[in-house]
Amino acid sequence: MSHPILSEFDIVFAGGGATACVVAGRLAAYDPSLRILILEAGQHTLNKPIHVQPYQYPFNQAPTSTTVTFNIGNPSPRLNGRAPIVPSGRCVGGGSCVNFMVYTRAPASDYDDWGVNGWESENLIPLMKKLETYEVQPGHPTHGYNGPIKVSSGGCEVGVSDEFIQVGTTYHKRHYADDTNDLETCNTYSFANFWLMYKRYIDGTTGRRSDAAHHYVYNQAHNPNLQVWDGKRVKRIIFEDKRAVGVEFTSDPVSCPDADQSSSIARALKLVVISGGVFGSPTILERSGIGAEAVLKRCGIQQLVNLPGVGENYRDHNIVFVPYLAADEAVTMDALWRGESILQESLAQWNSSGKSLVAQNGIDSKIKWRPDDEELKVMDPVFQPRWKEFFKNRPDKAVAIFIRYGAQLSRPLILPPRNYMTAGYYTLYPVSVGSVHINVTENGKEGMDFTTGFLDDSSDIVPLDFGYKKTREIFRRMASYRGEIAAGHPDFPEGSAAACREASGPVDINAPDIVYTAEDDEAISQFHRDVVQTAWHSLGTCAMKPEEDRGVVDARLNVYGVSIYKHCADMSISPLNVGTNTYSTALLIGERAAMIIAEDLGIDCVDVTRAQFR
Repeated sequence: MSHPILSEFDIVFAGGGATACVVAGRLAAYDPSLRILILEAGQHTLNKPIHVQPYQYPFNQAPTSTTVTFNIGNPSPRLNGRAPIVPSGRCVGGGSCVNFMVYTRAPASDYDDWGVNGWESENLIPLMKKLETYEVQPGHPTHGYNGPIKVSSGGCEVGVSDEFIQVGTTYHKRHYADDTNDLETCNTYSFANFWLMYKRYIDGTTGRRSDAAHHYVYNQAHNPNLQVWDGKRVKRIIFEDKRAVGVEFTSDPVSCPDADQSSSIARALKLVVISGGVFGSPTILERSGIGAEAVLKRCGIQQLVNLPGVGENYRDHNIVFVPYLAADEAVTMDALWRGESILQESLAQWNSSGKSLVAQNGIDSKIKWRPDDEELKVMDPVFQPRWKEFFKNRPDKAVAIFIRYGAQLSRPLILPPRNYMTAGYYTLYPVSVGSVHINVTENGKEGMDFTTGFLDDSSDIVPLDFGYKKTREIFRRMASYRGEIAAGHPDFPEGSAAACREASGPVDINAPDIVYTAEDDEAISQFHRDVVQTAWHSLGTCAMKPEEDRGVVDARLNVYGVSIYKHCADMSISPLNVGTNTYSTALLIGERAAMIIAEDLGIDCVDVTRAQFR
């Protein structure tokens, strides 16, 4: 069937997420004559409050949201039969416009572990510096000070953060460091005072979210050759003799429900870049005839290239949120999110100065945690082999991150209006692996066969079980602590010493820890199987590995088996988990991909001035 060819471009991006914006923006700046098209299923984000006002980030996760796609996984017995839901960005800028804006960076060794030529940390650290303006402190050798992405402390302090640090450095017996994102520091607390507050992807001057769409693409509106077509869903890549020549797309039924759903084609004279994300990219490949024979056959798709690694190797971080009551005098995000009178005051201040809670995410303090010898002794022995094999001799790799949120962020609960705080803990290198593939539903429509793999490996739940106990001990020693919200905690047996209750204040710093019985431990494990969720850090489904190791792209981001076709602009190429909130890695992949493509096209890859990326 022939489809109308709307236009010809030099480069067509199949997807407009965070990394695609980095690559497209850099290439447009390197050579403004390049005709570049970004096709994005979601809508534009330019200057929309839900994207640029940091405090609004939770609203992107609302059940009615159209700025994310809610990818529904297969029910799992490891999750007590639950079908987990994993949101992914669905807008220009992707996850960078909807994420929590948490600034963390992986240890440099994570990139060395990939074992991919050209992607070693020594080659990537200059790019990490190139992409950021680190507004927190001057003179840090691994940070950058002239890049498009702003990193700051945000516009206002949430006061209970220092309590988390004080308890952590005394009761938890860990040290404090002013920079736990120097690519090696681990197992220390990161403080939250005016100068050393938990770092965020927020512009410290304007108080706006620092996302890839605004800082790489929208700031080049003066260049008519860089185009973004929103509301366009990519169906497949068009090939001629295994040479990518264009992209077939339709109007997206979510973004454009009333639009004509017939297909069109955008031709690419130089290059097609697949950038549909961890969920979109493998399914675009499979719809294009690239993937495992069994997957394509069941969907009635003729195979172009046998590439069984497509859609495999899905990885994520596992997170749990646990709610607590906070003192009336505590500064939290709750009243702002409820739309109380403080919101208008905060918005007015933000509009005039870029300050106030509007320029906040409520996340002020954390620890990249590794268990000490005493903690290892009380953890389930099933974790010991994993500890010895992966963590023991790698002191820069954290097992989990513990975070204190200044708000109620746990699973939906109907709670009275007051102040809350939430403990968050998420594992960084879980063993379990899943997959993402297309399938055909009973009514003949295309669906997704998505397996998260969460908790499939028995060692993965152990750090979560310990994380619940340790964060609870820290929280109940904090000055703002006023008890637990029982509905958001494990269902402990009647009469248990671990039973949850309200409190008039914290326990003494030297109070004994709660003693948990075997029944209590089982309640904690069942709780985690009931509530553990994605950390929104999905990656790996088109891995940059050797083809014989179920890889999909090589070190130059070429898809195996075809030509004039790059798969580069998203987190799906990451072959292994990274110990960080993945926005930092997505930006890094984009910067490296832009260099590779510029080199392949013979473009002089000179640094653009900062003015081009403000």
